Amino acid sequence: MLDIKMIREDPNAVRKNLARRNKAQVLEMFDELVEVDKEWRKAVADVNELRASRNKISMEIAASKKAGGEDKKLMKEAGKIPEKIQEIETRRADLDAKMKSILLRLPNLLDKSVPDGRSEDDNKVVKKSGKPPEFDFEPRDHLEILQGLGMIDVERGAKAAGHAFYYLRGDAVLLDLAVARFALDFLHRKNFTVIEPPFMMNLEAMMGAEDLETFQDQIFKIEGEDLFLIPTSEHPIAAMFKDDVLGTDEMPAVFAGISPCFRKEVGTHGKYTRGIFRMHHFNKVEQFVFCRPEDSWEWFERLGQNTEEIYNQLGLHYRVVTLCSADTGVKAARTDDIECWMADGKYREVSSNSNVTDYQSRRLNIKYRDKRGQAPIGLVHTLNSTAVATSRIMVAIIEQFQQKDGSVKIPKALAPYMNGIEFLKKV
Repeated sequence: MLDIKMIREDPNAVRKNLARRNKAQVLEMFDELVEVDKEWRKAVADVNELRASRNKISMEIAASKKAGGEDKKLMKEAGKIPEKIQEIETRRADLDAKMKSILLRLPNLLDKSVPDGRSEDDNKVVKKSGKPPEFDFEPRDHLEILQGLGMIDVERGAKAAGHAFYYLRGDAVLLDLAVARFALDFLHRKNFTVIEPPFMMNLEAMMGAEDLETFQDQIFKIEGEDLFLIPTSEHPIAAMFKDDVLGTDEMPAVFAGISPCFRKEVGTHGKYTRGIFRMHHFNKVEQFVFCRPEDSWEWFERLGQNTEEIYNQLGLHYRVVTLCSADTGVKAARTDDIECWMADGKYREVSSNSNVTDYQSRRLNIKYRDKRGQAPIGLVHTLNSTAVATSRIMVAIIEQFQQKDGSVKIPKALAPYMNGIEFLKKV
């Protein structure tokens, strides 16, 4: 959520930044906010003026009574003021609610390093690691390979749960778990606190962690309960310190969250939905950081480096892409994606690294201070970065390490987690 004080101080600069997102509705919301804020401030001024007038009249009435008189005109005028104040206060409360609603929907300000653009076609490739694998046969996609190995059953998954569910079988299950454990161990060695968060959240916490308009078509609601299944562990980790004040000695607070993720994935028309790449349920290891504002861009680089190191150790070919202004998510000041090479020759997103600055912490009211007992200095910065979404990394491993006989070679880094299994083979 943006700072209303910043908007009041320099609305033109804020509007100019928001215009970079190339979304007309964003500017319409901002212009509406500015007008509503003007009305709100006028209402505040009017109430203050009426209260001052009431105090003045009360003093005049008291003086009149002291002198032995009674000014009925003043008393009548004073009697009307509470009703006027109540009327304006009601109006102010409505304006306040409207302002908050708009502020919750306006996106974060973009960092100057974000390239301008109108669509994902304008995203900027900043780095490539390794080269695409070369095959002396026609490479297959992961679904065909897994089906050939008897390690996935999409049909029975749909029969049991519906579209976008599956049964994973045999050594493919071990591979899914191996990817997660490898990433967790890697981050644990980097002194990240491993955390398994609640897999459900209430509405208040969810609204603090995420713009619900972005995720409203993706979140599963528990019927009859104030609970939602989490679409990512980022959200419950972000909400963990809701309304807290962290000491600078407690920061940076760095977490490696592991959880299942549940997403409806509605509105994915035109997106790649083959096999297990985009499903209603998947497992993920997430990096999350609470830090001082002056440290957040350093952490942005470190989180990206962590993910790259994981993928390099797995031997995967990938590229790093900085999302352009129009493709950057609502709460991010900047996002860098990692896209892995797939067997059809295309690169697809497997990881996302975002600096959210103070946008999320303002919604959740997470502040920091120098020492216990002192007043808060300001809002913390939060960052989130995918270490591994296990299903997507499995897709990359299966397609990049596939063999001519239909088997899949296991990356050496995963050997300690695979019970000595070197290849996914049909049994």
